[in-house]
Amino acid sequence: MLLNVHSWFSLKYGIHSPEALLQRAKSLGIRRMCLTDINNSSGMADFLRLAPQYEIEASVGVDIRQQGLKRYVLLAQHMEGLASIHRLVSAHHCHGAPFPLHAPPMEGVSVIYPFHKDLPLRQLNPNEWIGLRLQDAAQLSLSPWRNQQHRLVVLQPVTFLDPGDLQLHRLLRAIDNNQLLSHDNRKGHAQAADIMQAEFEWCRHFRCYPQIILNTKELLEQSTINFDFGRPKNRKLFGKDAREDYRLLYEESYKGLLNRYENPDASTVARLEKELRMIHELGFTAYFLINWDLIQYAHKQGFFHVGRGSGANSLVAYCLGITDVDPMELDLYFERFINPHRKNPPDFDLDFSWKDRDEVLRYLFRKYPEGHIALLATYQTFQQKRALRELGKVFGLPDEEIRKLEHSPPKDNIGAAIAHYSARMEGMPAHLSIHAGGVLISEAPLYNYTALQIPPKGFPMVQFSMLEAEDIGLYKFDILSQRGLGHIRDTMEMVAAQKGIEVPIHDTETLKKDPKVRAHLQAGQTMGCFYIESPAMRMLLKRLKASEYKDLVAASSIIRPGVARSGMMRAYIERFRNPEKVQHIHPKMGELMADTFGIMVYQEDVIKVAHHFAGLDLAEADVLRRGMSGKFRSREAFQKIKDRFFDCCRQKGYAEPVTQTVWDQIESFAGYSFSKAHSASYAVESYQSLYLKAHYPLEFITAVINNFGGFYRTEIYLHEARKCGASVEAPCLNQSHWLSRLDQTVIWLGLVHVKGLEENVVKQILQERHKHGPYQSLEDLCQRVRVPLETLMILIRIGALRFTKKGWKELLWEARLRFAKGKAKSHPLFPSPKTPVLNLPQLHYEHLDDARQQIELMGFPLCDPFLLSEAPYPGQALNSELPKYLGQNVCIDGYLVTLKRTRTIKGEHMYFGTFLDRSGDFVDTVHFPPVLRHSPFRGYGVYRIYGKVTEDFDCYQIEVSRMERLSWMVEPPQTNPKPIGAHQQSGYICA
Repeated sequence: MLLNVHSWFSLKYGIHSPEALLQRAKSLGIRRMCLTDINNSSGMADFLRLAPQYEIEASVGVDIRQQGLKRYVLLAQHMEGLASIHRLVSAHHCHGAPFPLHAPPMEGVSVIYPFHKDLPLRQLNPNEWIGLRLQDAAQLSLSPWRNQQHRLVVLQPVTFLDPGDLQLHRLLRAIDNNQLLSHDNRKGHAQAADIMQAEFEWCRHFRCYPQIILNTKELLEQSTINFDFGRPKNRKLFGKDAREDYRLLYEESYKGLLNRYENPDASTVARLEKELRMIHELGFTAYFLINWDLIQYAHKQGFFHVGRGSGANSLVAYCLGITDVDPMELDLYFERFINPHRKNPPDFDLDFSWKDRDEVLRYLFRKYPEGHIALLATYQTFQQKRALRELGKVFGLPDEEIRKLEHSPPKDNIGAAIAHYSARMEGMPAHLSIHAGGVLISEAPLYNYTALQIPPKGFPMVQFSMLEAEDIGLYKFDILSQRGLGHIRDTMEMVAAQKGIEVPIHDTETLKKDPKVRAHLQAGQTMGCFYIESPAMRMLLKRLKASEYKDLVAASSIIRPGVARSGMMRAYIERFRNPEKVQHIHPKMGELMADTFGIMVYQEDVIKVAHHFAGLDLAEADVLRRGMSGKFRSREAFQKIKDRFFDCCRQKGYAEPVTQTVWDQIESFAGYSFSKAHSASYAVESYQSLYLKAHYPLEFITAVINNFGGFYRTEIYLHEARKCGASVEAPCLNQSHWLSRLDQTVIWLGLVHVKGLEENVVKQILQERHKHGPYQSLEDLCQRVRVPLETLMILIRIGALRFTKKGWKELLWEARLRFAKGKAKSHPLFPSPKTPVLNLPQLHYEHLDDARQQIELMGFPLCDPFLLSEAPYPGQALNSELPKYLGQNVCIDGYLVTLKRTRTIKGEHMYFGTFLDRSGDFVDTVHFPPVLRHSPFRGYGVYRIYGKVTEDFDCYQIEVSRMERLSWMVEPPQTNPKPIGAHQQSGYICA
């Protein structure tokens, strides 16, 4: 009898998840109910999927509201009716169309208008009803509708499960309306009576109107919604028919085979035939062709891409150019790619440059019919700190009080209430956001399953996440963006333009054999290179003494948190360096994990072990693998597979400790396991970056700076450029562009790096320079371009007018004089007389002046930062000297580069630090909790570090015992920097 149930997907209105509502309904003996979230369809899939587990007949619809006020409730009688509801809601979300006062004609949709005592009698359509709340039963006898009981139903909203939910609901409404709780007029709020009750309670209220009760039951019984969960619903055809699709896939795969392999052997051809046959039999032909077609379009546009995901285990994908990973070279496990038990298509992650991704998406949305293609959503949920801040605003607390609540227990009733309700809000969806790259392309219209809305990106988006999509049978295409590909593209364009060289970037075999690349890899000289530039990866490569592509593939996986935390990373390094000392826990594990020295490193290894070691079939092994990935939905199924794993191992006669050790390795992968194909794809891109860095370092670093997506801040990349032979110049109006540019060995910093500049004004300045030549003076600039005084002063202070041969202090006086006389306010018809020469006194300049302006306007100085700090301590060490001080205490000055925060076994915060020493080399440090308590980080700057030199696999670092931040002659931009100790971290210095 529940026709109007709200879950927490009635955003900032509902309180409970769809499953929590079903659980309570079952406990109350309710057999039928309808989920009708407000202008939203996000909860439908879970509600319909879970309802049978709670022995409940589920229906769905939408509670239509305009500006918070209910207009009507729409109930779907069948799938066509649900699609009609979703089209109406989509028009509202996508085009801003207001909901009509009366629902438009929709086949298969029941429309229920809310009753009120003054509701006038009117003719209803056969599918229309009037819905009464429980308290309306007493007023019905006074309404003309008392004689129209055949058109009345019970429409009692259900928003709460317990009386205490009401206050949380009011807080959510205040948050949604951005109002103080005391100012909220409660318009459009739920009522205290909107609580789930047993059906007999509802019948008791309408005991005098049995026909209304019967109408309500019959209306629910008319609804038959079936999402047919699990059956694939992706687009079935690429072209006109399946036969032509398969012919196209077959022909293009063999073209690619001959292009990829000069003389493919029999095993390669057999593998290709096997894959093609299975792709066809399982109905995945269109999925492959859609990806292939997208890549063809991207290549024609000159876009770079990287194909990742489990599909990279496929030889067909390699031959089609979807990936550049050779599965034959790496012996990529075929069953991780696809097996006869698999219903969902394999996963391709297609990475494009952040500059190109939107155009790739536009191509897809142009190619496939409207309503059949949409972006995937994610749920942005309340985390406790965010909830606490939102609640603090609702209660009217000042920012300072809210910050105190974040770090200390509440000391009054309001603080206690905020802490209580913020904990309750944790995990609730706050709003919908766009999935990082998921695109759905469906056979039937997506309106069958969801309403659509238009997020700021501009493309339609469904209202559910990846998990619900997979439950329904809609499998995403991942069209992702990353700035690493922008680095590669921009570098190649610079090299081609300045040196006339076409870099063989897709000839991966040449890249893998290049001696310069190998030398950079062994030395950990990977600054700016995709995925391998972080301090942790740099140290791992040095520990491994990595020199080959396969070494990098393994490194990309073992650095993942699960592998590192389990101790397997250290074990792998030891075995990699000393393979002759390897002892396997069981001979079978040594056989299966020969490439990784008996240690599980990849997701594929989980399948290998489950299938070949334990004896699970491939379908069960894939369930186990998915359970380890963190994306799996059925924990009951996963537990069954775990029990079966141990049973099978007992049947094979393995000792219990051996089985447990193997399982512990598998379990450590939970949420962090990495596909070998993913690692191989990352390694290809890393090699491409490394090749460019090794051969064209200045072009490469300039491209990294211009893409704003590296691990480090711009200042550190400029330091790397200087080490590679560049000189760096501050922005100049006659030399710089909006982005940085390379001129021989000079990097002219782009004006984009200067804070406070108006981009449109700067671009006008640059366009005028391009059309009519360089500027001659301040006077010339102001006559040619209308520049606001504030912008002009910033340009002068950063040195962008130094081509005038005048000091910036003198130019500031000139600029102020021009504006004081009104000469720079508009363009004159004829050149105005020059500003009179100023008779200024001798202006004083000192060497710190420029650094002070650069720090304020760009966030960093262009001089050596150590020149701005105290003099070095006599006899202090440099990083290059640490090996001779192993085990001894040293003092070293370091300029803070980045921090990595982690936790000890006891859960306390500790840090790994990276600094530059006075010679410009990296210094790595370890900061344990006791040291942090008396020697915290205090933000940007130079630190004097005391500690003991330690060594781990030939990598030297300092275990810090004491540290202090040195005073600066020019204070950094942040004032009163907060200490970074066991519970604080600065976003500025932590990448």
